Amino acid sequence: MRTVVIADDDELVGQLDVESVDLLLCLGDLWAATLEKAYIKYRPKKVFAVRGNHDPDTPFPAFVTHLHDTVESYGGLTFGGFDGCWRYKPRGLYLYDQLEISELFSTFPRVDVFVAHNSPHGFHERGGDVHQGFDGFRDYIERVQPRYFFHGHQHINQTTRIGETELIGVFGELLIDLRLPKLKDGV
Repeated sequence: MRTVVIADDDELVGQLDVESVDLLLCLGDLWAATLEKAYIKYRPKKVFAVRGNHDPDTPFPAFVTHLHDTVESYGGLTFGGFDGCWRYKPRGLYLYDQLEISELFSTFPRVDVFVAHNSPHGFHERGGDVHQGFDGFRDYIERVQPRYFFHGHQHINQTTRIGETELIGVFGELLIDLRLPKLKDGV
């Protein structure tokens, strides 16, 4: 499934030389105009998005499916997602405590593709304050092994394997072919 993933830097979105993709994933901290620009340029059949810690509390455009704390299916894959990042300041939108996320994700169902703004704790982090990852995300990956876990927030383009999971940090945009899960016994 041909997929464009976008996150965190409006000026870096819309630079890929590709038209008509299957899926657009937005990892947050982008203006609505940037999301619309990517939608027009790449003409995805489906758009999933989560909010970042710098996003406003306004509705997504009608073409977007908001993945926060929910599970959706598309193209033979299941997708889950979560807005925001670690509570690094007393007030603000889409900020969560470590314990809150650990409790929420102790029972979150397995998905093939997880879409988040923040990273798991201990991976792709930039310092221990604003860019600290979530313990609950790390525990979720270890518990259910989603095929992919995408995150923004850390301003890094990096891929790390955790067991069966490809953990992919995106800054700007990335073109990736999401592979469908292999069926057991060759069926």
